[in-house]
Amino acid sequence: MEELLLEFQASLTRVSLDLRRYLIGKIDFNNRLTAIKGARGAGKTTLLLQIAKLYLPRKSTLYVSLDHIYFFDHKLYNLAKQFVQFGGTNLLLDEVHKYPNWSREIKLIYDNFPELNIIFTSSSMLEIYKSESDLSRRAITYYLKELSFREFITFESKITYPTYSLSEILKNHNTIAAELLKDIKPLPLFEKYLKVGVYPYYKENENLYIQKLQNTINLIIEIDINAVEDLNYETLVKLKKLLISVASSAPFKPNITKLSEKIGLSRNTLVQGIKILEHAGLVNELYKDTSGIGVLTKPEKLYLNNSNLMYALAKENINIGNVRETFFLNQFRGLHEINHSKVADFIVDKTYTFEIGGKNKTKQQIAGVENAYVAKDSIEIGFGNIIPVWLFGFMY
Repeated sequence: MEELLLEFQASLTRVSLDLRRYLIGKIDFNNRLTAIKGARGAGKTTLLLQIAKLYLPRKSTLYVSLDHIYFFDHKLYNLAKQFVQFGGTNLLLDEVHKYPNWSREIKLIYDNFPELNIIFTSSSMLEIYKSESDLSRRAITYYLKELSFREFITFESKITYPTYSLSEILKNHNTIAAELLKDIKPLPLFEKYLKVGVYPYYKENENLYIQKLQNTINLIIEIDINAVEDLNYETLVKLKKLLISVASSAPFKPNITKLSEKIGLSRNTLVQGIKILEHAGLVNELYKDTSGIGVLTKPEKLYLNNSNLMYALAKENINIGNVRETFFLNQFRGLHEINHSKVADFIVDKTYTFEIGGKNKTKQQIAGVENAYVAKDSIEIGFGNIIPVWLFGFMY
């Protein structure tokens, strides 16, 4: 254990507190068992180390990644037991899905060491309630999204800007945009964000970002998905084909019969595969109505999870309309209910209708529709029910 403690202290000195993710201020540290889920590359490891540095006492805290070689011949439960005997109170566990029987041992640790608080991260694939030992009644779960446009601007400028609720944006978008324009030029920043700004590691080397993102996609499919779903290699290859098909369309309206023939998967396996890709943080499904969605219900439209994935997968086949819609859907996902609209692109919270377009987009499509808005690209400031699309990147 001494080796792990020394490595943790070294990691703690290296982690920066300059750029903090939105989730760090939302976690309730009074919970004894906290789960943080998120896609690979979203920044879960940095978040854990920042939590340790900001909120937890060094002497009684230990961070460890469960893919560490220490666990080749040591049990997690035994580590926790020894840690508690030495006065440990906070155990931070990274990448739990890479450790066999993780849920059983965490349950035992939770039940047998009431003085120990546990925070663990996992792949977005992991369904905690489906694990061998149901932890859903014990764990409070948070989901770490990718960088918002607001967070990207913070990463670029080192200046932290406030978040705005949807209702604030709809009512006061002109005033909010005018205030932000005093400090930033949003359009070039937004163009860069759409291509390279979604995952925090873009700061390491922008020139190699797309290549690293492609590697991340492969790791999600070959390692993360496989660790949870145990799919054969042939099926994993077909999931990659499906991803590329979605990336190259504008947007993708799945014809399940034709697609199953093209990809080489049965209808049911294909629909399940789409849901697996969504859980992995690679695609977003859009339905007309989320009520009554079954396991084998096909979505109305399919989008990649974020616009950076489009530039990594579609390459020269980029459709700017699809890029805008992908961004809009991504920023809302997990914050509001968002569905396919019969008259426009999206309907949010079953109340607000949005049409997404470029600066020449007219209001004709939403004429006469109550609570309807046009989210426009390539404009700095809007008026009336026309809102700059980039401003919806300030909701988290």
